[in-house]
Amino acid sequence: MSTPKPRVRVPAQAKKGELIEVKTLISHEMETGMRKDSAGKTIPRQIINKFAAAFNGKMVFEADWHTSISANPYQAFFYKAQETGEFSFVWKDDNGSEYKATAKLAVS
Repeated sequence: MSTPKPRVRVPAQAKKGELIEVKTLISHEMETGMRKDSAGKTIPRQIINKFAAAFNGKMVFEADWHTSISANPYQAFFYKAQETGEFSFVWKDDNGSEYKATAKLAVS
């Protein structure tokens, strides 16, 4: 499996009180644990099971994902811009790996 690559899209600027859309995508094969390899052995489950987004250190969105989540999962949510700061995003994998990304937002 290749190294998962997170991508985020956050507007660079917003007006105070504006509702912005935050879009995220992570490239990940998401092995369900239900397939078998060529030798007939079950391939272990390997999915991203948790996604979290924080703004200036305060949690603003969380999601628990399960076996039925698609490969390369996309997650979008809305956020009401109140102050300038930075989003931090974390995706957690079944094997304990964490994949991180950040994005800045300037509020006027």
